[in-house]
Amino acid sequence: MVLGSNMFNSVEELFIDIGRWKPQKAVMPKNNHNQPLLRRHLKNPILSATDWPYPMNTVFNAGATLLADGSTLLLCRVEDRRGHSHLCAARSENGIDGWEIDPQPTLMPDPKNYPEEIWGIEDPRITYLSDLDRYAITYTSFSRGGPGVSLALTEDFVTFERIGDISPPWDKDAALLPRRFDGLWKLIHRPTTIGMGAHIWIASSPDLRHWGDHRLILEARKGSWWDANKIGLSPPPIETERGWLMLYHGVRVTAAGSIYRLGLALFDLEDPAHCLLRGDEWIFSPEETYELSGDVDDVVFPCGYTVQPDGDTLYLYYGAADTTLALATGSIREILNWLEEHGRPFVPYVE
Repeated sequence: MVLGSNMFNSVEELFIDIGRWKPQKAVMPKNNHNQPLLRRHLKNPILSATDWPYPMNTVFNAGATLLADGSTLLLCRVEDRRGHSHLCAARSENGIDGWEIDPQPTLMPDPKNYPEEIWGIEDPRITYLSDLDRYAITYTSFSRGGPGVSLALTEDFVTFERIGDISPPWDKDAALLPRRFDGLWKLIHRPTTIGMGAHIWIASSPDLRHWGDHRLILEARKGSWWDANKIGLSPPPIETERGWLMLYHGVRVTAAGSIYRLGLALFDLEDPAHCLLRGDEWIFSPEETYELSGDVDDVVFPCGYTVQPDGDTLYLYYGAADTTLALATGSIREILNWLEEHGRPFVPYVE
């Protein structure tokens, strides 16, 4: 029975329905003096539970890539009604609508062979590795010890080679860079330490299986900053002529709960451990109803992007309130120009 109906079978049913009801937050007022670097698509949200071909709860936080035929593939995090997540592929000719969704889950947790996946797999990021002619998928595996980072490889998003866990709990928000540096692969990741905050690190590997040389590359700020105490990589870094452009999320804890926003940083093209610039201000924040209200309120959380054929137009796919998938577009050139104007060098352990 829908809340507001005059017909309930019992008083108990009325109170159950009231308990499920959640008021929607009002759309945030906008300040027109801020330069909009990312613009929400008019068809948002572009994917939701109503689109899915099998029973589930929510769809959000999708990795993204352009396939050889120019179509877009999203590898979506799908949460079931147990609270466990798996991954499901959706394909579109234009990356906006007309999505063809796999009729069954594309990649399921396999706790029998990979016990770190016992409570689900989440938040995939996709990187195409041209040296291997394969797509690398980093994702969060939810183990009894907490979230860790796992890796799988695929050529077609139909069959997968699981590498397994490559970084133990607590760690997440990971993505590979698309090429080797002096013979070593690079992994951006976000370990969490008790009492010391959550910061962004980089690690190296000769074979995608054994990782070391972990270095801090971007530190969460402290105090009242929008990105105080907890930050993490959002989609994989974008390779540009000026450096590796990173969109990262910052979490501000308020009396009403956490707010997930996006900020920018730029890293040296040949030394991705070296941060060249970091913006002080966030550039994208929950504003619309579908971002403000959901399973987790006040969240915009991108895990994937595509760059359109002009080499500049960015399609950024983000989870909205851990409930739906949405799309924002922007210009890489405009984003870089803003960062060069408003950013400043980051020095670890100083700010």
